[in-house]
Amino acid sequence: MILFDGVCNLCSASVQWIIRHDSPGIFHFATLQSREVKPLETIVLIHDGRVYERSTAFLHILLRLPRFKWLAYLGATIPEALRDEIYDLIAQRRYQWFGKTDQCLLPTPEVAARFVS
Repeated sequence: MILFDGVCNLCSASVQWIIRHDSPGIFHFATLQSREVKPLETIVLIHDGRVYERSTAFLHILLRLPRFKWLAYLGATIPEALRDEIYDLIAQRRYQWFGKTDQCLLPTPEVAARFVS
């Protein structure tokens, strides 16, 4: 399960990219706005009972996309503190740089079953 900011244009585009490259359909999605949680400044991956956030979540997502597994291994060579610093820089400015919408991403009928409300 991937939790993401549904009104963030960068986050929504990232989810659409993941869907295009996840042909087996292993990932399911929920917007942070659809949950009773405090607002988060990060993407969250919940997999096998573990919770991954920030750059580590991103790398674990890439690891499960066969064509991009190499990129996950490459990214893992960068110390986590530095990866997260870069991630936080982008996350803090994502609305300014990429904009946001008034409503969450609406999935197409083909992928609607992969979204959890």
